[in-house]
Amino acid sequence: MKDTERGVDVRSIRVNPGAVATPRGYAHAVRTETAEAVWIHVAGQIALDTSGAMVGVGDLRRQTEQVYENLAAILEANGASFADVVKMTTFLTTLDGLEGMREVRSRYLGEDPPASTAVQVVALVIPDGLIEVDLVAVVPA
Repeated sequence: MKDTERGVDVRSIRVNPGAVATPRGYAHAVRTETAEAVWIHVAGQIALDTSGAMVGVGDLRRQTEQVYENLAAILEANGASFADVVKMTTFLTTLDGLEGMREVRSRYLGEDPPASTAVQVVALVIPDGLIEVDLVAVVPA
């Protein structure tokens, strides 16, 4: 698609890597390519394994590990890593186990984390879900 006002070529691709559960009614990522950069918008990830089963019911730390493994797989399928992440949003249904969640998060994000927001919510779409994380990454073209 060409943005005729700005004269910029833009291409968007839906990406659903096999390393994560098959999504129903959405794409795991939308990859938007321009001449300068690739923007990767990753849909909220919950603690589902590749078969779609919830991992770590009642265990925020274990669910966080699965969520970050899912995010890593989606980033990798798009030629990106956590170093390319510029914005994250985390939704939590509980603050019990928050320190464990932070430890897992730090392991993936390292010393230079992106801009991020955390929000406590009443529930996620999947009742046993304790955490959901979405993100945006940018990779130079």
